[in-house]
Amino acid sequence: MRKFIPAFAAPSLVAVALLATAMPAEVQAKGCLRGAAAGAVVGHMAGHHAVVGAIGGCLAARAYYKNKDKQAQANAQASGQPKQAH
Repeated sequence: MRKFIPAFAAPSLVAVALLATAMPAEVQAKGCLRGAAAGAVVGHMAGHHAVVGAIGGCLAARAYYKNKDKQAQANAQASGQPKQAH
């Protein structure tokens, strides 16, 4: 049996690629890759919507890590210490 790519999959993959190139490297690696992997698994289990889950996971994790990095920078500035590289 031949599998086909749904019509929304190609534009979705392009959107994820564009989002990934627009992000800083650290946020990209932490956020998008981890979130996309988790979202793809959840999406697949929720009715074979792995691509949609990967996009949602990428965006959600990206926002989480972006806020976490922003808060770490604010805490470092408040304490007078430079931000440490991970």
